[in-house]
Amino acid sequence: MNTSKNINHIGLNPEKASKLAEGLNQLLANMQIYYQNLRGLHWNIKGEHFFQLHTKFEELYTDTQLKIDETAERILTLSARPVHTFEAYLSLNRLRIGKDISEAREAVDLVVENLSALLELERSLLEEAQALSDEGTTAMLSDYIREQEKVSWMLASWLQ
Repeated sequence: MNTSKNINHIGLNPEKASKLAEGLNQLLANMQIYYQNLRGLHWNIKGEHFFQLHTKFEELYTDTQLKIDETAERILTLSARPVHTFEAYLSLNRLRIGKDISEAREAVDLVVENLSALLELERSLLEEAQALSDEGTTAMLSDYIREQEKVSWMLASWLQ
């Protein structure tokens, strides 16, 4: 194991890795809010698009749940602790929280808006990870961005 103070156990600068982990914790908190928004939409959607959107929101929250776990494990890999309280999620949140949304257009608008905010945060973190030569975080964020851009495009197309 490398005992240099300039490199941690995965070969990264510890101070820069710690700063990146702080950003990933913000992403984790925002993903938790996004997840809960999706659960609420799944439960409360009504109307002619019920079957289509009920299924889509479940697909999205299931995928988000996996991303939440992966992000938390990446934070641990960077030798930091993932946030895990509702208080922390709310204090780090940038997303609009949906409450009692049951109409299809309003629900899809919320998801597109949330994805846009997540993508902005992920792109910023991607630049930080690339500057650190952190391939693990870079690959993870690149995958998230690619997948979320496609979902955002599809939902924006549905809105038209």
